[in-house]
Amino acid sequence: MPSRSLLALSCFAISLSAAQAQEPVNFYTGKSISMVISSSAGGGYDTLARALARYLPKHIAPQVTITIRNMPGAGGIVATKYLYSVAPKDGLTMGGVQNNTPFEPLLGTKEADYDARNFNWLGSPSYETGLLATMTASGVRNLDDARIKTVTVASSGANSTPSFYARLLNELLKTKLKIVVGYPGQTESFLAMERGEVDGYPSIFWNSLTSTRPEWLRDKKINLIVQYGPQKEPAIADVPSVAEQLSNQDDLLLLRAAIAPLALGRPFLLPPNVPADRVAFMQKAVMETIGDPEFQDEATTLKLGLNEARSPADMKTIVDDAYATPPAIIERLRKIAQE
Repeated sequence: MPSRSLLALSCFAISLSAAQAQEPVNFYTGKSISMVISSSAGGGYDTLARALARYLPKHIAPQVTITIRNMPGAGGIVATKYLYSVAPKDGLTMGGVQNNTPFEPLLGTKEADYDARNFNWLGSPSYETGLLATMTASGVRNLDDARIKTVTVASSGANSTPSFYARLLNELLKTKLKIVVGYPGQTESFLAMERGEVDGYPSIFWNSLTSTRPEWLRDKKINLIVQYGPQKEPAIADVPSVAEQLSNQDDLLLLRAAIAPLALGRPFLLPPNVPADRVAFMQKAVMETIGDPEFQDEATTLKLGLNEARSPADMKTIVDDAYATPPAIIERLRKIAQE
């Protein structure tokens, strides 16, 4: 006859096995999911995340609730570090992070002490297309002009996203962009363009331009000089892309690594080491929500500029490919990022 301790141990093992074998739909039923957002309330990422959170529960399980937790700081790194190292790994904490954060370790950012390749990607509702744009009044009409004339562009700081892409364009296209720092964000930069303080902006995203300054396009107040992203934006197919201007393979590899955040779009993820069946379950739920007509209708109403979704597999490929960039190219990338 087995001892009481052996019997208790056996019962514990059976109980643990049953818990592990619990179907994800049963696990999630009636639970509360925490969605950590890497930006402040009211911004574009936050607005998108809250819209997704309104429709996601019906694709998960009955009586599921989602609580938004904003965790801004260090350009999204604070939240990304939390999701990587601190957040529970049970599938009840998910994140919506800025697309730069998975690649900060690649750029040599000391605070980014995580390996983005270990995250469980859930999906992204769109990709981004970046633009170098100038005001018509500046007289800089096209790429040739930007290579001949000094073009002043607004930015928040030396190591900010606009500055990074301005230096990238100077490196790859031999443009003469002169970075003017001190503008807190895109809104202030746009106002500076309207006042004639600067000629343009090096990283206007197409969906942001169409939602915040549609009159610039309608009234021909802006020149779209060049676009960059994972693919050409169909709505502006006549605007040349950076990739079209390059023939050197190393330059093309540098561009691919530099625009990886734009290819990732607006990523949602689970922390590392979440049980595989829950990861697969949440991936399916997020992708179903992205395709949900009600969510799409609200996204259109909110002018979120969604275009083509990225699947979890797409996102993993984008991240893995970026981290497989040859060391010499990474060195060039870091120099551009940290000047």
